[in-house]
Amino acid sequence: MFGDVHAVLFDLDGTLIDSAPDLGAAADKMRTDRGLPSLPPAQYRPMAGAGARGMLGVAFNVAPEDPGYDALREEFFVNYENCMTQRTYAFEGVSDLLQALVLKGLPWGVVTNKASRFTDPLTRAMPLFASAATVISGDTTPHAKPHPEPLFEAARRLGVSAGRCVYVGDDERDIVAGLAAGMGTVAATYGYLGQQSDIGQWRAHAAIHSPLQLLNLLNCA
Repeated sequence: MFGDVHAVLFDLDGTLIDSAPDLGAAADKMRTDRGLPSLPPAQYRPMAGAGARGMLGVAFNVAPEDPGYDALREEFFVNYENCMTQRTYAFEGVSDLLQALVLKGLPWGVVTNKASRFTDPLTRAMPLFASAATVISGDTTPHAKPHPEPLFEAARRLGVSAGRCVYVGDDERDIVAGLAAGMGTVAATYGYLGQQSDIGQWRAHAAIHSPLQLLNLLNCA
């Protein structure tokens, strides 16, 4: 489907890795530390793509504009730093997909809204990312997705035209950013939001239901 692709970029959480168990655990520890009952992981999972905002919304029904939110967010961040590699794993097929891209000579990278405070230690800890050509965090540029600047920055670091890149993500903001950058866009429906959203409204160029399906779109299968 996509012709003359020079690089493939991916969102992180919900696209390459399933970090929902650790994100949920970080928020749930805040509940149990306060004597509140634990919530089931399935309750946190759908909001994992929203990071602290999503996790704290589930755990305490609070929003960023509420009093005391900033203190809760920092407590969540500290909890997450202490556990973020304990239960996080790559989605099935992701390792094989990335190996196939490397064998085809296609550089790949990560563009995430996750802050470098978490992205850097997480990607260093997981062997999966050893072959990544670039990792762009939510605070690498002055803007985060859905702004296209992080994607432009990734393309610049790879020395590739943005129009020759494909971006894969499981959230509508990923597709919005990719389209704004002039990239080919692929919605990962196996992620956190894909199964619960009308991805047809995202206007992605294509959708995949498992990671390895991307190889067919890239004519690499």
